[in-house]
Amino acid sequence: MYASDSELIDAMLQQNEEAYRFAIKKYQTSMLFLARSIVGRKFDDEVVQEAWVSVLKALPKFEQRSAFKTWILSIVANEAKSRLRKEKRNISLEHLTAEDPEMIDRFDTQGHWSTAPTEWHASSPESLLSSEQLATCLDHSIAELPSMQGATLSLRERQGYSLHEICNILEVSESNVRVLLHRARNRLFVVIEHFQLTGECCTN
Repeated sequence: MYASDSELIDAMLQQNEEAYRFAIKKYQTSMLFLARSIVGRKFDDEVVQEAWVSVLKALPKFEQRSAFKTWILSIVANEAKSRLRKEKRNISLEHLTAEDPEMIDRFDTQGHWSTAPTEWHASSPESLLSSEQLATCLDHSIAELPSMQGATLSLRERQGYSLHEICNILEVSESNVRVLLHRARNRLFVVIEHFQLTGECCTN
């Protein structure tokens, strides 16, 4: 219906109801994924609703220096962080990027494996991931990640954003994005390894 972000934005600025509905249909799912990664399921809907209000208020000042979706998601991220502060659950970035206790002993000082990972018995990672039980386990594990790790993983793996774009959305440095993504992936590796060995989901 709209050939470009500019056309959609112009229609929204004219308070076109069809444009509002189109934008919601196009971006709502991505907004929910990101909000849920940061604040969990309890507040994700509220955060997205608040983000839409902020989007509409700020839209006349949007200079289109970034993609419309990227701009919207940056607003979602800010609303989610504000909600965490309101709930007195705000955690410093230093804490969010702190070493996962389960991973400390897995690497030496040079960043190499101290203990080699257990060899997967399945023929490929794809065959493991096809397991419905493992998929459910991974979904649960992703939801349990620290908020910024979950948000980074969601933006990178589920929505395909570049590291630079994630920096802009979450307002953190690229080095911190790399750390957050590395920790999140390592945590999921532990979950997959545990599932392969025991057939059970690692919940800790």
